[in-house]
Amino acid sequence: MDNMVDGNKVNQVVDTGKPGKGAHTADEPPESDDGHGFELPLLLFAGFRTLIDRLHAELARQGHPDARPAHGFAMQAIGVRGTSASDVGRRLGVSKQAAGKTVDRLITLGYAERTDDPADARRKLVRLTPHGIDALTRSAAIFDELHAQWAKQLGAGRLRAMEDDLRTVVPPDVFRLDAAALLGGS
Repeated sequence: MDNMVDGNKVNQVVDTGKPGKGAHTADEPPESDDGHGFELPLLLFAGFRTLIDRLHAELARQGHPDARPAHGFAMQAIGVRGTSASDVGRRLGVSKQAAGKTVDRLITLGYAERTDDPADARRKLVRLTPHGIDALTRSAAIFDELHAQWAKQLGAGRLRAMEDDLRTVVPPDVFRLDAAALLGGS
């Protein structure tokens, strides 16, 4: 199998004519109607991207035009109690320097601030500002609206089944915030 790129799909896998299980030509369907293995991550990513793009369009309309996906992950990593920039980096799976840059950007945009740690005078905490909390609160409400739209489009039962199925195949400890690192941004 070779990875090929054409005008319709990126990274589609096509048969090179070598014999083997599941071998088929471009004109013949695979042995199963289940689709191609490479499509699953693309469809999951496209669904994620659709939700995130719609979220950010609505956030911009509601007064947060500078918010980016990496900012949302970073604000989640900061949390309501605040944390150190080093902890933000660990939670996001990025270097301390990358976390520091992201925190600096959040401060510039008014989403976060640095404060003294009351438990350790040598340490600075990063805390969300009211503007940052507003962005997260609005994000949660928008995600609820998007979820309702998907339920209307797919049917509530099908959406619930899809979510249940994903919970079955996704390990319970995988809800990490390091998606920004995985996708190459911080």
